[in-house]
Amino acid sequence: MVSFELTDEQKLMQKTAHEFAEKEIRPVAMESDRRGDIPWDVLRKAHALGLTNAMIPAKYGGGGVESILGNCVVIEELMWGCAGIATSLVGGALAVLPIMYMGTEEQKARLLPRFCGSEPKLGALCVTEADAGSDVAAIATKAERKGGEWVINGVKRFITNGGIAEIHVVFATIDPSLKYLGLRAFAVEKGNPGLRQGKVEDKMGIRSSHTAEVILEDCHVPLENQLGGDTESAFYGAMMTLERTRPLVAAGAIGVARAAYEYALDFSRKRKAFGAPIAKKQGIAFMLADMKTKIDAARLLTWHAAWRADNNMPMNKEAAEAKQFAADAAMEVTTNAVQILGGSGYMKDEPVEKWMRDAKAFQIWEGTSEIQKLVVSREEIGDL
Repeated sequence: MVSFELTDEQKLMQKTAHEFAEKEIRPVAMESDRRGDIPWDVLRKAHALGLTNAMIPAKYGGGGVESILGNCVVIEELMWGCAGIATSLVGGALAVLPIMYMGTEEQKARLLPRFCGSEPKLGALCVTEADAGSDVAAIATKAERKGGEWVINGVKRFITNGGIAEIHVVFATIDPSLKYLGLRAFAVEKGNPGLRQGKVEDKMGIRSSHTAEVILEDCHVPLENQLGGDTESAFYGAMMTLERTRPLVAAGAIGVARAAYEYALDFSRKRKAFGAPIAKKQGIAFMLADMKTKIDAARLLTWHAAWRADNNMPMNKEAAEAKQFAADAAMEVTTNAVQILGGSGYMKDEPVEKWMRDAKAFQIWEGTSEIQKLVVSREEIGDL
């Protein structure tokens, strides 16, 4: 029997995250977006509540919220507060999740507690390059084994927390001719002299998070930091990580869309034109109805994918469906919110302009919407 009711624990997590977003994130979101920086005081408060490391198992010092669905509920609320700040707030997960899904028990026990100390720590996932994004087989960053260590050389682009993370999980190839089979993943720890920050990006949206190039020049990494050991490709581990993070990204898109919808709905009730609130005009009312429907539909797709993940069921297609639909819905909903506010919505004084800019990233992160459609169509069509 299917149930859409959250558990008491999930409801408490939802309430805690929403109250934090309302009281701590919303008041600073607009100014932080203008400055384009990470509000570290907010991150510290979130860390004290356990929001930054909730998904790390308790035995490693984390919050022990290993349910994908539980984390989706929290992320929706935090992204409702501000997608940029929330991206920074849960930034450790970019390294934590690959370590959890790909690392050995020794690696988990050694690396995951780094995110559970007294101060919040950021993580980075270094996959994208100038000529390699969705096509990870095209990664050119090279890893060579020399004696008792690996030496990595290459440049990564558009890396969240790039150059400032506690741990960078770096994907590199041991031999480009091997394509997927040549991929390996490495945990590069903070302070490694072979890793440095390159160009810091000035982004359209998600501005309260840090995005930069990561330059690896003769970056020496000990053998024990190759995730999963030295026996197999990292490709399948990367795909498993993406499968399980796509519902989380979808939940973030829903949070942004919900914020814009709620604001536009409230505006439409108060704004009068031709002697009546514009919410009474069919053109606006139907637009709001479509916005609400797509938000609710996106949430159902997302929770379904998360539920399958939590029950160890195949969910590659379902995760892709959720991520693509939620991302596209967020872009449509935020655009319509700007339209409902009219001239006011186009001005930076109103948050809908920010939410529209933020929403665009969700159609690109974790595989573009086009890549999600490719995943779904391949699974549906099958081999011909």
